[in-house]
Amino acid sequence: MADALEAARQADMQLARIGWRLALSNVALCDRREAGLGLQLHTLDQFEGGVRAAAKTHFKFASDVAVEGVVPGSPADRAGLREDDSLVRVGTVTFAGLNGAPGTTDRLVASQLAVGALPQDGPIEVEAIRDGKPLRFTVYPVPICKSRFELRLASDFRASADGSMVQISSAFFDAYPEQNVAAAIAHELSHNILRHRDRLDARGVDFGLLSGFGGNVKYFRQTEIQADLLSAYLLANAGYDLKVSIAFWKAFGPSKAGGIFRTRSHPHWRDRVATLEAEIGKIAARGERPIVPAMLAERERPLDGNWQALLIRN
Repeated sequence: MADALEAARQADMQLARIGWRLALSNVALCDRREAGLGLQLHTLDQFEGGVRAAAKTHFKFASDVAVEGVVPGSPADRAGLREDDSLVRVGTVTFAGLNGAPGTTDRLVASQLAVGALPQDGPIEVEAIRDGKPLRFTVYPVPICKSRFELRLASDFRASADGSMVQISSAFFDAYPEQNVAAAIAHELSHNILRHRDRLDARGVDFGLLSGFGGNVKYFRQTEIQADLLSAYLLANAGYDLKVSIAFWKAFGPSKAGGIFRTRSHPHWRDRVATLEAEIGKIAARGERPIVPAMLAERERPLDGNWQALLIRN
């Protein structure tokens, strides 16, 4: 059981490191920001049945909310917080006052949102328990793009963004190098930065299986191509090799991006690669970082469904 719990922690921290790197390096592109500490939280509520007791022991839970891990080099890391520290208070957020239900992530989400809403420009006092001893830390947050990053422990290949969260299946990390998975995460974060969920809702589109039919298609294809294009800038600003998104799509596309519903609502992966390659050429010619692309003005406008003007055919 300890090995399984530790493997889950390591997978969560892979996502946390990528999410932090993208959200920090691209804060200039984000009009919705939050206080960045670099803490990966987890709660006892997340664990059910016999796993709960094992998790409490393995992760040294002394409160309902604890530090699953700390992103290296982050404000929390510099302040001295460590994995398995149990949290009592972060700034004005007292975790005992947050509600949660067994077998859910309710308390985790509430904790993440409350901590992210703390002031971005001043010190934050943290009260924690480590090996039974109360400790205090002072963390100096940095502004980052506002978005939660959540890992689904699943064997399917699903990634999504709902406007405030990026969620990705653990299968991606099992199948692809971490830097290539960063391309998929950057794509989903781009949806949030461009406010695609709000703009699709404003168009009254249907989600799920119906996304591939009727008037829905042009809007979904427009948002997918926009997210592809912006993801290249996010990766470049975060210091990733500009070709990681190409490598990801060439590996993922032939075997995972097929199916009638996906191909109706999403452009063909070969065309996505051609479009990305053209945009990467533009980025490579620019030396400044971060690059703030002109396409960000799109988030202030309604979707017009003109996806053909964005796509380069292969």
